[in-house]
Amino acid sequence: MIEGFRRRSKRHSLLGLAAFTACAAAVAGAASLAQADPPPALFAGGTNGIVFAHGAHGNPHGGRSAQLVYHFGSVMGSGAAVKSIFWGSSWGTYTGDKITGIDSFYTGVGSTAYARTTTEYTDSSGHVSSTVTSGGHVVDTSAAPSGAPSTSQVLAVVARDIGTSAVANGYYPVYSDRGRGNAGYCAWHSWGLVNGVLVQFAFFFNLDGDPGCDPGGSSGGHSQGLAAIGNVSGHELSEALTDPHGDAWYDNSGAENADKCAWTFSSKLVSFTNGTQWKIQGNWSNAAYTNGGSYLGSGSGCVDGN
Repeated sequence: MIEGFRRRSKRHSLLGLAAFTACAAAVAGAASLAQADPPPALFAGGTNGIVFAHGAHGNPHGGRSAQLVYHFGSVMGSGAAVKSIFWGSSWGTYTGDKITGIDSFYTGVGSTAYARTTTEYTDSSGHVSSTVTSGGHVVDTSAAPSGAPSTSQVLAVVARDIGTSAVANGYYPVYSDRGRGNAGYCAWHSWGLVNGVLVQFAFFFNLDGDPGCDPGGSSGGHSQGLAAIGNVSGHELSEALTDPHGDAWYDNSGAENADKCAWTFSSKLVSFTNGTQWKIQGNWSNAAYTNGGSYLGSGSGCVDGN
């Protein structure tokens, strides 16, 4: 998720417009996470790691504790098994670089220095794993809504397209073909039950021509739209690894590791194992804050593996 905001009833993590990417984690406890009238086979968590659009909420670092704090939930110690879903009627005839580019993103991000920025965080079983395996993608040509979908709507898409293939370390990012319109955010992550399996998923608007969700500058040779969803994809994946169910690692304002570094970038592109390069904001490191080494200098813990 890119950075988001936190509501008292549940943590909301929305990847937003550049200035403030604060991911919020939904409150622990099954009752508080349930959405209104979800489909019988589904259980949806809150929207976490909301990435707000640039400038939407001022200084992303103001008013927060310096460090992420552990709240006794689980992290993704087995890494993430990713299968992307491209949701919307126009994906069936799409000929641009976003589908192949996102496949390449998840094929190359695992075990990189960037992915290892998440591994200092632990639960009772051990550390976050930087392993990411890609199962490719599914194209779902049912019509995506023009407005912001609910977590239950997105989880229903995941259930329809993943079904009995769902695995506990599954991470299922859903890419809409619709722009965000008046929504003040770019993306979010959440969790829910698919055929009785608790999985992680995320939602991304189409960010073509959207200055509020554009990382800007050099993008590794990608189109603007791919560069934009690539950046927020890194954000939401990092938050899913460290706070998959909204009850693990976040600060006293609800900001997750990517939220605390929203829309801040080092001077270098991030290199992946398959030779691709991406402009991705960093992730917060408690260790870097304590020991120095952030690309933002002293007083910050933002690192991207460079």
